[in-house]
Amino acid sequence: MTGVRDPLRAGVLVLDDGETKAAIVTTDLINAYDDMVKLVREKIEKETGIPAANIMVTASHNHSGSNFEALSKYGRELVHKIGMAAKEASGKMKTVTIGYGEDRIGFGINRRKVIDGRAVVNLNPDGPNDPRVKVLRFDDGESLTPLAVLMHAVCHPCFFTWGDKGTHPYPNGYPKITADFPGDAQTFVETVYDDKTSALFLQGCAGDIRPNLPGYPYRCADEADIQWAGRDLGCAVTRALALGVTREKLKERETFYPIRIANEVIELPGKDGPVNAELMAMKVGPFLFLTMPGEPMVEYGFKLEKAIADRAIPIIVGYANGRIGYIATKDSYEVGGYEPEMSPLSPEAEAIILAELGRLADKVVGDVFKSFSKHEKDVVKRDTEEKARLEKAENAESKPN
Repeated sequence: MTGVRDPLRAGVLVLDDGETKAAIVTTDLINAYDDMVKLVREKIEKETGIPAANIMVTASHNHSGSNFEALSKYGRELVHKIGMAAKEASGKMKTVTIGYGEDRIGFGINRRKVIDGRAVVNLNPDGPNDPRVKVLRFDDGESLTPLAVLMHAVCHPCFFTWGDKGTHPYPNGYPKITADFPGDAQTFVETVYDDKTSALFLQGCAGDIRPNLPGYPYRCADEADIQWAGRDLGCAVTRALALGVTREKLKERETFYPIRIANEVIELPGKDGPVNAELMAMKVGPFLFLTMPGEPMVEYGFKLEKAIADRAIPIIVGYANGRIGYIATKDSYEVGGYEPEMSPLSPEAEAIILAELGRLADKVVGDVFKSFSKHEKDVVKRDTEEKARLEKAENAESKPN
């Protein structure tokens, strides 16, 4: 890297329903590094009192940002600034309602194609893809400008990283640090609202989805490409935001948003032995966030949404609360290719991940009998499980790196 095209971001959204406090942290980094997650949770808990287990730490999966090293000046500064942002947000809490909308982007494409029984790296317009953009807006009712915007999209932020060696102007990768299209989109949205709102980005199941830049197998991007993608996403988000405050949409909003959280570190079967992975379910009113600590292929999002059906509004988040690498589908191992070959997991991991996220969803959605039973034994069991969850996270944070 020889310079900076645009700054990298970190954002903190603090939520409180009167009983439960939670936070969502977004960063323009390639991964939610394990040590970063631990240190950020520890810092936010210290500054705000939000339990570490209730803090979701995510990365956009930006390929043109910095690595995280806990002892470096950058690493220490990043953790400190995120903690201070959380403290500031906690001191400026307002009562809000939450609007939801969807739109679409046009720059993502599947990068796997099966030819002669094997998967190769090839842009595949007929492959599975998720062009939807999911948008949450947080409003205090005092103006048409949201206090905060949370956008969710599915695509590798790797525009400026690399392409085929014959592509100009940057055949060896873009030489400057950038937040890629998520950064451009966040800036676009904030500019639309005269910098009176804060925009945050969540990455979805983008393991096999990348920018549609044809080449061998795809070309390197340039400035025009990054503006295309950033403004495509930014426009999709602002369209959804504008629709979200029409009177018809306002009538659809909830009046109370209970927060429920469940997470578990599970052991997944790996190629070289067990792999630990933290999975999380965070429900805020009707909105259900389900997270995975790596790069899930796009089909994971579809399968989890189908399983949730009409029980909640699902937002499936990858690159959160840790980093285990590619999370490939069981079927992908049959034809091979980059994602399953690079994954540390065995094919059997998919069923375990889906089942465990389903179990966590049951705990927070609250429509399974044992989750709302008033029977004394059920109440005691729930309280005991919640206490153990918080204590487990607190003990993990107190251990030295």
